[in-house]
Amino acid sequence: EAKGRRRNPLHDFKKTGELMLIKVNKTLEVKTKLLNTTEQCAKRCSRNKGLSFTCKAFAYDRVTKRCHWLSFNSLTNGVRKKQDHAFDLYEKKDYVRNCITGKGADYKGTISVTKSGIQCQAWNSMIPHEH
Repeated sequence: EAKGRRRNPLHDFKKTGELMLIKVNKTLEVKTKLLNTTEQCAKRCSRNKGLSFTCKAFAYDRVTKRCHWLSFNSLTNGVRKKQDHAFDLYEKKDYVRNCITGKGADYKGTISVTKSGIQCQAWNSMIPHEH
């Protein structure tokens, strides 16, 4: 990237417009704060700044300019999706995508079996197949 230009923190998130996540499981954590931009919300979520949990997503209320940091995402058990015109949902791509980047060491997706149901081989293993 160009020298002196900052990377947009929203690049690490998948946006779904007009959607909010509702926690059914009461142990899941949420923190909210007034912030002017989604970029500020994304930066805090990426750094987990001021949060007592790992931020996996955030929802931005465009009307009140309030950021809702979430310890969960749309794939988490105990979570319900709710259509809401005031909100945009931003989920960390690392937690919702099922693709592999690089050697896969940082993979955080949900797929751990093949299409036929066989358990996946660990990335650091050469058994039963070499890479």
